[in-house]
Amino acid sequence: MVRTQIQLPEEQYLRLRRWARRLGISLSEAVRRCVADRLSADEATPSREDLVRSAVAVCGKYADPEGPSRVAVEHDRHLAEAYRR
Repeated sequence: MVRTQIQLPEEQYLRLRRWARRLGISLSEAVRRCVADRLSADEATPSREDLVRSAVAVCGKYADPEGPSRVAVEHDRHLAEAYRR
């Protein structure tokens, strides 16, 4: 393990200390768990590049069974109708 020092706003410190006491763990262990949870969540979140790649993959993939429409050309009219509902 690597020893480090951090500074927390008092409210965060008090909340973290209460949480650690409730779980019966040290303050250090509480910080480690918080950091581990945050890092895991960030790693599970798709990157912007992944999101763009997924969006581009579906472009043009589906056709309207009623045939082409003029939604792109008449965008403003369709948007105004949607807001009136």
